[in-house]
Amino acid sequence: MSQDIPVPAPRIERFERLAYGMFIHWGVYSQLGRGEWVMNREQIPVAEYTKLKDTFTAADFDGRALARIAKNAGMTYITLTTRHHDGFSLYDTRGLSDFDAPHSAAGRDLIADFAEGCRAEGIVPFFYHTTLDWRWQSHSCDEARFNEYLDFLHQSVEVLCTHYGPIGGLWFDGDWSRRTADWKHDRLYRTIRRLQPEAMIINNTGIGNEGKVSHPDVDSVTFEQSMPKALDRRGHAKYIAGEMCQTMNSHWGIGASDYSFKSPANIIENLAGCRKVGANYLLNVGPTATGAIPEYEAAALAVAGRWAARNAVPVYAGKPTGIACQGRDFVLAADGKLYWFVHDLRIAGHGQVTVSVGGAGPRAAQGFQQPIRQVRWLDNGESLAFAQNPAAGVATVNFTGYPYGTNLVVRVAEIELA
Repeated sequence: MSQDIPVPAPRIERFERLAYGMFIHWGVYSQLGRGEWVMNREQIPVAEYTKLKDTFTAADFDGRALARIAKNAGMTYITLTTRHHDGFSLYDTRGLSDFDAPHSAAGRDLIADFAEGCRAEGIVPFFYHTTLDWRWQSHSCDEARFNEYLDFLHQSVEVLCTHYGPIGGLWFDGDWSRRTADWKHDRLYRTIRRLQPEAMIINNTGIGNEGKVSHPDVDSVTFEQSMPKALDRRGHAKYIAGEMCQTMNSHWGIGASDYSFKSPANIIENLAGCRKVGANYLLNVGPTATGAIPEYEAAALAVAGRWAARNAVPVYAGKPTGIACQGRDFVLAADGKLYWFVHDLRIAGHGQVTVSVGGAGPRAAQGFQQPIRQVRWLDNGESLAFAQNPAAGVATVNFTGYPYGTNLVVRVAEIELA
């Protein structure tokens, strides 16, 4: 078998350079504040649940405002739940269903607002769409009913591909609810390729099947709530990307009593961990009942966004290298330079006011075949002493500690090659 790595299609190459995106789970369930699975978990009858559309005003939903928050966070794309498992659509289904945003108290097509707002701010819109539908009982209905449901599902996707301009991709979720079924992927994906030829096709394989390729037309594998692994693409017919999706707290939709939020430091470490293996990081927020991003999420994302801006070249353009570091450190290549991501530094200063968080000093790595000209911290330009044995591929850099008043969580050194 060939050991060559296939060349990525342009849409996949563009996707990898997007690097960092916002996931948004929002729908009528957000009014209850008990997560996106509340209909299923609490066995709310369809007739009762349907009434939630009558109070779904979307009064604070503003596509452009969402895009601004994402941009401020360093995110380059947003994946929004156009329809989740409860069957409510944020878009105008054009007669396929009346359980949609235009028939709710909102009285408007929220996906049109979202797509237009993203483009106005230079953010790429992606559409999440469920393949599991509790209203149809798609996970347990008989074969005839399931095939009828698939017609409805595929027609729904065709609406999304037709009425909202070019999109970054479609992100499907729910095939895991009926693992042995024929989902007629060939037909579905062929429709997407015809109507949105440059769109990414992503189909979440779910927890327990992370990194699995489910169909030849899929453009990226998923890692739900778990750090991604490096993909071995040698000998494959197609280059496929990777993406980790993760929640800010313990729920995808807003949990009014969920206080277990990630910190900016957590977000920075997870973004770095994804980029280490060349995967994208899709971080979820759950808007309020009326469609606003809660204050803590917006603030935490903004802080992490400042770190991403400081390290923009390696974060967005960096590619994994074969350089082996110790501990959590790693090296990416971008624009003809190398970038060493350094974890666990300490703050330099008087012992009475500094808290040691790790080691400064020399760190070695193997795989540096090309001579190094200079090494400097990317954030302040400070030159760093180094030694190298190119024949052995070994380099050692003396990493200085953080100046007092600074802690970047993960600090990046730029390495210029001779």
